[in-house]
Amino acid sequence: MGIIHLSGQHALVCGGTQGIGRAVAHELALLGASVTILARDPRALDEARSTLPISAAQAHHALACDMSDTGSLAAAMTELVTDRPVDILINNTGGPSPGPAHEADTAAFLAAFTQHLIGFQTIVRAVVPGMKARKHGRIVNVISTSVKQPLPNLGVSNTIRGAVANWGKTLATELGPFNITVNNVLPGATSTDRLKAIIQAKASRTGSTEEEVRTEMLAEIPLRRFAEPAEIAAAVAFLAGPTAAYINGINLPVDGGRTACL
Repeated sequence: MGIIHLSGQHALVCGGTQGIGRAVAHELALLGASVTILARDPRALDEARSTLPISAAQAHHALACDMSDTGSLAAAMTELVTDRPVDILINNTGGPSPGPAHEADTAAFLAAFTQHLIGFQTIVRAVVPGMKARKHGRIVNVISTSVKQPLPNLGVSNTIRGAVANWGKTLATELGPFNITVNNVLPGATSTDRLKAIIQAKASRTGSTEEEVRTEMLAEIPLRRFAEPAEIAAAVAFLAGPTAAYINGINLPVDGGRTACL
């Protein structure tokens, strides 16, 4: 099948200014796609867009929008797909704050549900009609290994991520007849600001040092290291490309073997 080529494709990458989202945007651009990155901060968006690999056949854009403001998001998406139909959608957004599920305020669940599932659904409603008309599309949801094995002290995240995974599987069944694939990538512990926050929260809660927490986490990973964002991006790019045309409706852990179940 050869090397992945995405020339002529337009990819929308949510949360594309930092961490895994930024790495995904870079990888898709490197493979030839024109990329629109979506995030809240206009300044961060301009900086991230300016660093994307580009050729004469590509045009990269930035879209400032809050995933939690679904009304504004819907309006922005309508305008986007009118100007530049989306071939590849990467659903990705920051995770909820750490903490046990039984102590979380109901508002935390509602906020996370809105930002993740409702935000993603808002985008899907905008991009899927064009994908169906063209009989081609790729949707990749960046979630978490918690959909296979809930993670300690991430109660809200475990709950909402599981909902998103089942939503993605449902879409895969519904959209497959239109040659639109929907898959979930499940990153393990990845060297991002999110991981730093999780380590700091656990250290504060347990009285351990951050280095002790880090060492404990690494011991749970057979490869004995955290992932780099680019390694998650490579898996996303594979599922977004032509070589993954017959892969649909899967949860793909990219976690160094940490998840205990198959």
